[in-house]
Amino acid sequence: MRSSNPVFSRRGFSRDNGHAGFNAAPQAGGPAVATQGNPYAGQQAGGNPYAAAPQQAPTNPYAQNPYAPQDQQYGAPQAPAAPGRMTMDDVIMRTASTLGLLVVTAALAWALLPVDDANINRSYGIAIGAGLVAMVLALVQSFKRKASPALILTYAALEGVFLGVVSSVVDNRIASGAAMQAVIGTLCVFGAVLLAYKARWIRVNRRFYGFVMAAAVAFLLLMVVNLLFMAFGGGDGLGFRSGALGVVFGVIGILLGAAFLALDFKQVEDGIAYGAPREESWMAAFGLTMTLVWIYMEFLRIIAILQGDD
Repeated sequence: MRSSNPVFSRRGFSRDNGHAGFNAAPQAGGPAVATQGNPYAGQQAGGNPYAAAPQQAPTNPYAQNPYAPQDQQYGAPQAPAAPGRMTMDDVIMRTASTLGLLVVTAALAWALLPVDDANINRSYGIAIGAGLVAMVLALVQSFKRKASPALILTYAALEGVFLGVVSSVVDNRIASGAAMQAVIGTLCVFGAVLLAYKARWIRVNRRFYGFVMAAAVAFLLLMVVNLLFMAFGGGDGLGFRSGALGVVFGVIGILLGAAFLALDFKQVEDGIAYGAPREESWMAAFGLTMTLVWIYMEFLRIIAILQGDD
């Protein structure tokens, strides 16, 4: 089963047998799984009549990397830190770098691209151009087999320009203080989901994944339909992004973003447990950044609707 996040849908980041992971056995500390070539496979099977079937024995795609010798022998990671493997520090540093660059370019765009009546069209044009290029770069990186730090950082910089102008427009022309409120809301969602995930209040399994994916597909389809009605019919389309209905869909968008965060945390945790190469930390940072941008935009939209109606 693929991850809901397009970044983690690439090789290695997938889901098998209802567990999030790298096409492998449960994460370190979980129950052992019988694997092909494991001298203890018979003991681990526990009488499972299907234990001998090779197709029932998912393997770690990183088992052949030179930094995972124990994975080659047993197929189940215990993940001691080793040179060349992804660690939590790597993920934190890469994510901080990506988000830091995004914040810097957003601040520069806010300061250097005014949104007064004389300059708003030029600022809008630059923001839309930066946003479109950032979207293309995100799609390219999502389908690449290996992480490209330069591509990811360029995406973050351009996404920052787009967010800076959009945030400035909302903050200065619609709802004063909206940008800071959206930032605080995004941080609160991130912290709450991380706490719930670490406390195991959120169980990321096949059912959770299926529900999130079904909800995300329905949400995106409705947004596309609304956009088409806006383009051809004018006005607010079906009203899914304005008024009371817009607030409801904004809240749904935030909840979906929170669910994506839980999936991202699971993928990062399993990547570390299964000895993913260090460069995968860039992909983890990329995925987390995209999810946080989504949540921020939904908060900004809700605040603009609520305060714009006052």
